[in-house]
Amino acid sequence: MVETSVLPKLRLGFKVLTVTLLLVGLFSLVTIGKEAPNTLKIGFLPAEDELPLFVGLQRGDFARAGVDLQLITFASAIERDTAFRAGQLDGIVTDLVAVGLFGKGKMPVKMSSITLGAKPSEGRFALLAGPKSGIKGVPDLKDVPVAISNNSIIEFVTYQLLISGGLKDNEIKTLEIPKVPVRLEMLINGQVAAATLPDPFAALAEARGAKVIASDTDATVNLSPIVYVFTTQALEKKAETLQRFYATYSQIVQDINADSESFRNVMLEYCRIPKGIEEIYPVPAFPLPTVPTESEWDLVMDWMTRKGILKKPLPYAQYVTTTYVTK
Repeated sequence: MVETSVLPKLRLGFKVLTVTLLLVGLFSLVTIGKEAPNTLKIGFLPAEDELPLFVGLQRGDFARAGVDLQLITFASAIERDTAFRAGQLDGIVTDLVAVGLFGKGKMPVKMSSITLGAKPSEGRFALLAGPKSGIKGVPDLKDVPVAISNNSIIEFVTYQLLISGGLKDNEIKTLEIPKVPVRLEMLINGQVAAATLPDPFAALAEARGAKVIASDTDATVNLSPIVYVFTTQALEKKAETLQRFYATYSQIVQDINADSESFRNVMLEYCRIPKGIEEIYPVPAFPLPTVPTESEWDLVMDWMTRKGILKKPLPYAQYVTTTYVTK
């Protein structure tokens, strides 16, 4: 009931699996790879966030450090999170809203570091108006539905951008369109007047005529750190492997930041940058291992509580480990 396939370029000598769940809500998956103390299985949705992982696999950095890193890509967050809850992954790449949802379900997890978004300029989420919408600023979005995905980092960022732009709660309207590519096409085709998109889809929308109304890169507070999250079981049983993983990861990040353009081909091969912006889309700079601040966490908790997703805020200390933070 689970379809797996190996992505191209296996000549690079590393393992990347694509998993598609044919039944949403499935609670058992085939085991991917032989489980061992030095194995780390990380699930994610392909994006620029994972570039250091792909670089490390291509160059053999993780293998030389004794880490059997297995990257498993998923077509949707639902599929990724189902596999994580089923115990088939040691960790995933996700956001603070998703961590709050894991906490709501009493799943023992901790954020170990930020992939992108240690500061507002990293990992953009943008609120865009359609090419022919006539919308020029946030005030024009009063009572205008903005396409988002519900109960997600997209909805959280959208709310914060609209509120900071002067709208009141009762003036904010949203329309759920969960799939990012569909949301983008509906924006460009005029089926929705506005939408919130993550990069690189936001950059593609701009290239196709959409206008950025607001983005979290211009926010006065950091809204959208993307994080590595591991189960507490993995953190305990694979502590030595994770130490080697993060020592290697830190060196890879420094290499990318020192000469980003030399890693463009890896980004284009594995991070699924949309056609049309491959050569103009920047290779991002990555932070050394750090964790979201308590104030960043509290802002998300406040929103999730007021929205009724959580009954009460979850304690920051319970969902973060600073073991791997670069001193």
